[in-house]
Amino acid sequence: METPPEMPSTDGHMRDIVTERYVVESKKSAAHAPLACSTQHCAFLLDGNHLCVWSSKDPSHQLLTLQGHHQLITAVVFGNQIDPLLLCSASEDYIIMWNVAECREKTLKGLTPQGTVLGSLLQTVLCLRFRLDDRVVAVCAGNKISVMDVEKQSVLVELKGHQGSVTGVAFCPWQAHTLISVSEDRSFKVWDFCVGSLIYSSSILTAYPLLNLLINEENQQLVTGSADGQLWIFSLMEGHHYHCVAHVDLRKKRETFITRRMMAEQCSLPEDHQCHYRPEVDRRGEAEATFPILNLAPCDLCLPDSQCGVFASESTKCLWIGSSTALFILNLASFELEAALHFKEFQSLSIQVAGSCAVMSEPMSAKAFCILSSMFGSKIAVLEIDLAALLSAQQYPRAGRVLSVLASSCVLPTSPLYFGIIKEKFPKLANTKRHAVKSVVEDRPLVFHTKVRSSGYASAPHMAMFSPKTNIKHNNKRSSKYKNNYKCKECSLENFLPRNLSRQVAVAQESVAVSCLQFSGDGQQLACGLGNHLLIFNASLSGAPAAFSGHDGAVSTVCWSHDKRWLLSTGRDQTLRVWSVHRTELMLLLAPDAFPKPVTSAQFYYMDTFILLSSGPEFCLLKYHIDLCRDDIRRYKPKSRYKPVFRLPMTSGADITSLSAVNDFYSHIVLTAGRDRTVEVFDLNAGCSAAVLAEVHSRPVHRICQNKGSSFVAQHSLAYNLFLTAAVGDGIRLWDLRSLRCVRCFEGHPNRSYPCGVAFSPCGRLMACGAEDRHAYVYEMGSSSFLHRLAGHTDTITEVAFNPAAPQLVTATLDGKLQLFVAE
Repeated sequence: METPPEMPSTDGHMRDIVTERYVVESKKSAAHAPLACSTQHCAFLLDGNHLCVWSSKDPSHQLLTLQGHHQLITAVVFGNQIDPLLLCSASEDYIIMWNVAECREKTLKGLTPQGTVLGSLLQTVLCLRFRLDDRVVAVCAGNKISVMDVEKQSVLVELKGHQGSVTGVAFCPWQAHTLISVSEDRSFKVWDFCVGSLIYSSSILTAYPLLNLLINEENQQLVTGSADGQLWIFSLMEGHHYHCVAHVDLRKKRETFITRRMMAEQCSLPEDHQCHYRPEVDRRGEAEATFPILNLAPCDLCLPDSQCGVFASESTKCLWIGSSTALFILNLASFELEAALHFKEFQSLSIQVAGSCAVMSEPMSAKAFCILSSMFGSKIAVLEIDLAALLSAQQYPRAGRVLSVLASSCVLPTSPLYFGIIKEKFPKLANTKRHAVKSVVEDRPLVFHTKVRSSGYASAPHMAMFSPKTNIKHNNKRSSKYKNNYKCKECSLENFLPRNLSRQVAVAQESVAVSCLQFSGDGQQLACGLGNHLLIFNASLSGAPAAFSGHDGAVSTVCWSHDKRWLLSTGRDQTLRVWSVHRTELMLLLAPDAFPKPVTSAQFYYMDTFILLSSGPEFCLLKYHIDLCRDDIRRYKPKSRYKPVFRLPMTSGADITSLSAVNDFYSHIVLTAGRDRTVEVFDLNAGCSAAVLAEVHSRPVHRICQNKGSSFVAQHSLAYNLFLTAAVGDGIRLWDLRSLRCVRCFEGHPNRSYPCGVAFSPCGRLMACGAEDRHAYVYEMGSSSFLHRLAGHTDTITEVAFNPAAPQLVTATLDGKLQLFVAE
């Protein structure tokens, strides 16, 4: 074997993360040399027309040098099969197929290895890609794609349609005759290469050409990247019409990743060492930095089951992103960075700025290989990356105990919640829950293995939606009008998916926006906030609704009490009102001057013991008393009263835009969202802030939605730690309270200007949200692609609400209409 001159590798700091296994210097510039990686081999161009293969198993680090091209090699790719391992290379003279094992054997015997010439296109080939079975290879030259049969050494079909040079191509693994391509004209096209026809074409709004693409088989998604560090993810599911699932700005994701780590490190310090300010990423010299997408490769992370709960599942589907100055690992569920490896942080590396890049890691492997070519020189380097060390070094620091919505201790005498239990004694712990919880909460993170029942966000679709609670004890004296007539059955998700439009009702004669919706706990009534009054419908939206008038501005919040006797509302008139549902009367009024700033959110809390509200940068607990004595003469004089018992501001001092807490069972956790795009978790048993999540969205959160379950459906106890955040223009994110991480992102619905609503299904397996294209979207927690689009609306969907007792979904629109969707 030929052994080109080898540069000595140097060792620096953090050697356990990155090791430079091989460095070679070419006689010609290696700025944009074609590179390829397989699980155990790396291929690169040397001296223009020599193809070299480096093996990680060869202890002598000798290269296998393949000669056969007379012109400059412009593209190279490995096959998908391990035995035999094929390697295809292309230049302006030939397209050659090499059997790596046979070539190595011939070299050891002193013979000259030879490849099989598939043909000659007499054009510059920019991209090569094998089909999954390695029997077909796609060759991209100019704006033409030639699909070639490897065994017959012939061209099967030529595909033309792009206006620019084709820069990336991939075969669809589950459709044998489907091929997808991207080009410099900023478009991607879907072909049926068996008949040579174009199936679909779409342009992407970007000023830079598309460079790469990858098909994620598990989620049936297409990922493509551009020269300015932008990624687009499209759904390839049947019926989705290549819908855009997400758009990722790599530079912004990197800034968010760094900011969150800095915030986490600050929060992990002792309280007396913490500085209450928001750290900013140092962007000096990098204000206009971009990360061109040079390479995309699959990455299956084998994540540790740590007590800190940093990762969401045993195996996480991720994406390697190779750029000129760094390598990134992107989580394909949350579309967040799991790790960032910047070359400049490793001064011992021979290449700090890459012109070409290729990276590959085996599924569930702890190591990855990356090959780089120097942008400003002629060096080529092979790096070995220890994934476990990289992830361990970049885990968010955690301090204190793991948080849980279900309380694991009694209320402390020093807790502000103690005001609600002074007059009564609880025989059980404060985590007593009044509906089905299948197991005791363990102090463990929300992870999923074969021995642990999943909460659903990382599992496969099509699971049972409703699993009824069968041990409910009914009071014989209970009035018949409160009995639930719906019977839940254990059935497939498809049978219980509410997607059939059953009824549409206009809430008013004139067009008025519906601002809030909420079902009562028994699923019998629906409260609707609009204009300056409230309406209560029955669950079927039939009959005349009960009206509650009194607000001088649009109603912004509506909330049922747990016992279904009271209804709480807030409005733009800056008042908070508590109404009697049966009397349709106002029982408690908080005037605008009750707090220094307007009340933005309010709800009942701690099994109706308190009213929880937010005003400016702080939230407040109110102890209240509703006077039931009826005096028709003095009914204008309210006798109900309230008293603030606790208040706490957000750490950053930003105004609260949304808050959420569970009222259906005893929980110590309160979630708040700030105008500074943070979400802060408060533990009211300790009476202090427990955690701060920075850069939750690119815009302020307008809605926090917790998985609160239902008394008619059983869930795993860990599922109650999931919550959703929504922000205009930045989709919806699913978070795990125990790990304080985003575990999935939903961006497949258009929501660019109006704060649309979001809701969990009673089973916790589905999420519904409004959108601006006159459709409501239903997602499964295990997929970022929508499960169903609900048509039949006449305007933007402002609010959605699941019935807690039946497979029903109600949507509200900007023009004042309610739509009831039921299962088949």
